[in-house]
Order: sequence, then C-alpha cells, then structure tokens
Amino acid sequence: MKKNPKQLSFWKKIRFKYKLSFLNENTLEESFSFRLSRLSFFWVILGFAVLLIVLTSVIIINTPIRNYLPGYLDSEVRKVIVENALRMDSLEQALATQTNYLNNISDILQGTSSVAVPQIDSITQKTTTTPNLEKSKVTASFVKAYEEEEKYNLNKTASAQGLPDNLIFYRPVKGIVSDHFDLRQKHYGVDIAANPKESVIATMNGTVIFTGFDANAGYVVHIQHPNGFVSIYKHNALLMKNQGDDIKAGEAIALAGNTGALSSGTHLHFELWFKGNPIDPEEFIVF
Repeated sequence: MKKNPKQLSFWKKIRFKYKLSFLNENTLEESFSFRLSRLSFFWVILGFAVLLIVLTSVIIINTPIRNYLPGYLDSEVRKVIVENALRMDSLEQALATQTNYLNNISDILQGTSSVAVPQIDSITQKTTTTPNLEKSKVTASFVKAYEEEEKYNLNKTASAQGLPDNLIFYRPVKGIVSDHFDLRQKHYGVDIAANPKESVIATMNGTVIFTGFDANAGYVVHIQHPNGFVSIYKHNALLMKNQGDDIKAGEAIALAGNTGALSSGTHLHFELWFKGNPIDPEEFIVF
C-alpha cells in the first residue's frame, strides 16, 4: 500500500536538517556550525523541560523552599507545634520539681523551717489541743497494715508503781532484742537488731522535741508523749521528721541504720523515759 504523499511530505519536512552556522564578523569565516532538524529540536526542548522540572522538584523537596508552597506547611507545622508544646510542658514540670528540690535543700542547709517549734514546758498542753492531722494514703495504709500485724502484741499492762494503766505502745521497729535494759551498766534502753533501712515508727502520739546527729548515738529522734513519757530513737540511718512535728502513733519517723561510734551493726537503740526517769521498754512492749 502506498503512503499518502502528504504524510511523506510531513515526515520529510520535520526530519529535514537545517544547518546553523556561526561566522566571524571580520573575516566571514565559519567558526562553528551544526545541523538540526525540526524533530531533533523538539526532542531537545522536551528533554530540557523534563530536566528542568526534575531539578526544580528536587530543590523544593530537599530545601526550606517547600515551606513557602501553599498547603504544604500545614501538617508539618502542626506536628512540630504539638511536639514542642508537649516538650515545653514536660520541661516546665521538671523545672518546678527541680526548683522545689533546690529550695528544700537550701532551707535544710540554712537551718530555716516554717514549722513553729513549741516550748518544752507547753508540749503537754499543745498535744491535748492539737487537731487531728490528715494522713497521706501511704501513711494510712502503713499504719493499718502495722495495726493488723501487731494487734495481738502491741502492749503489756503497766506494772511499775506510779505509771498510768492501759497504755498502748507500738513496737518501734521489727527485729530481735540484742541487748536489754540495765541500769547498773547505764544502758537505759533496749537494742533491737533490724534490717537495714527498716522503718522506725513512733511508739505513741506526740511531738518531736529534738532531731540531730550525735557522735556516739548517730542520728537521734526524741519524742514527747502525753502523760509524761519521752521516747528516744538512736543510730538511725535517715531522719524523716523535724523538730516541732506532731506525730501519730505508728507513723514512720526514721530508717534504722548503723550511725554513731557506739554502733557496731544495723540496729535501733530505743529508750523510754517517764517523768525524767528511764524505764524498761520490755515491760510495756512485746518485741
């Protein structure tokens, strides 16, 4: 089948090559020339356009220029804003916690306290008029568990002459008595061998009248109780209360330790005094 002369003429025209020459203006000599058909010119223009589009796309995708395109920035900026907001909230909480911690350390080092320290001669009166203190959930849970465990052996009947009857004393720490009360040896309390960092609890309601460190006794807590009783806790690893704090029976006040020159192992030295005289704690408490 013969081709249409018009089709042949069209293909012949677009494939016909033209010569483009560059002449020297002074000598009219040909400096450079090349042949190019209409079809070749079309392919050159098309290839240049594709290359330009590809280069433009790569530049936009991999550079900040993409942020200037309408609609492109919305989702990305929203994600960054949310992440920054969450990060800022976490940093604010961490900063507040750190600030409170540093303020507490500063108060401890400076010896300042917002708790008013009562006079010793007014402790009994203050104890009888102090309103009920709200216990935290952890403290309430600890006291409840301890009461359930100790409800059958919390107290003995007071047998010493002149002492109040029907007193209830909490066992100050879980452990075994390693040394007993002995006036002749000037050992005015009992030593209770305990596990390291075992909770030391207040034997009765009262007010802390002294906390501090002694070279022989280590970290010490003194608590004034109603009816003329004072309890003393020695050789603690850590004190959890300050002078002037009101204490509930069974509330943790320290952690058992091995501090002080007179301590040779983890234990609590516990003393019980009544109106200025030491008494044997084992007459009132089952250890």
